[in-house]
Amino acid sequence: MFALVTGGGGFLGSHIVEQLVARGDRVRVYCRGAYPLLDELGVETVQGDIRDAEAVASACADVDAVFHVAAVPGVWGSWSMFHGINTVGTEHVIAGCREQGVGKLVYTSSPSVIYDGQPHENVDESIPYPLGESYLCHYPHSKALAEKAVLAANGDDLATASLRPHLIWGPRDNHLVPRLIQRAKSGRLRRVGDGTNLISMSYVENAAAAHIQAADALAPDSPVAGQAYFINEPEPVNLWDWVDLLLGKAGLSPLRKTISARAAHRVGRALELVFSLLRLRGEPPMTRFVASQLSSSHYYDISKAARDFGYAPKVSVEDGLAKIEPELRRLAAL
Repeated sequence: MFALVTGGGGFLGSHIVEQLVARGDRVRVYCRGAYPLLDELGVETVQGDIRDAEAVASACADVDAVFHVAAVPGVWGSWSMFHGINTVGTEHVIAGCREQGVGKLVYTSSPSVIYDGQPHENVDESIPYPLGESYLCHYPHSKALAEKAVLAANGDDLATASLRPHLIWGPRDNHLVPRLIQRAKSGRLRRVGDGTNLISMSYVENAAAAHIQAADALAPDSPVAGQAYFINEPEPVNLWDWVDLLLGKAGLSPLRKTISARAAHRVGRALELVFSLLRLRGEPPMTRFVASQLSSSHYYDISKAARDFGYAPKVSVEDGLAKIEPELRRLAAL
């Protein structure tokens, strides 16, 4: 297979590239900058912006499959940024696939596309998008619009699928774990809610393998075509026990400070207003979306992915923790 990976220099994307190369596939990466790891892997790289329709279409030339991983994450920022990169950028990838005759498109989505602010306990893919698309921040809204476009594009000439990995963690994380460690070190990390909420998580190598498994099974007449899938470890974990476990592996103390879910929501609403009115730079330390995510349960049933393309985690949580522990200690020492 000759595959294009957008965002292949990033956290999840680089693991997809690594696994494709390891099994002998030819890989091209479309990314914004230069990445030493990609040079080490010997893959073809094309630098460009996902918002550049012509450049995206050119990058799609001659490939058999596209893994569209590139996105801007986060809970704060302008709608034009999130929509331009996550939604319009995805539309450019779809158009590029059609223009260049690409047969398969696997899109990296997120469970947040169906998050309505309510607890999600072992829900499956039948759960609908929020009524009226009433999202608490721009990221899930922009990703939901992109996912809908990808699934609607499925047809005889282009088979598409969308994967929703939840809380990806592991080596080379440049977002979730570094922020967690930084906030813990600065004393700004607090347990939100009563500490009983359960969450799903995805070890990065397992999430990457799921993308490749889905692509291998994807064809116009396959069960995978036009479908969305939750991707995570089979069993949920207590969020705050998991946070304390990671902090312990980093050599840091467990959390002591707490804030109620209601208070966190009020603080988040107030900070969003202040940051908007004063046009402050950076990201509010709390938002309504973050307060809701940190205080409620959200874990997902992966039986559909197991049934349709044989998804099963290949790396255990214990082995994943052993792989990431040196990185945790390095982050704590910075």
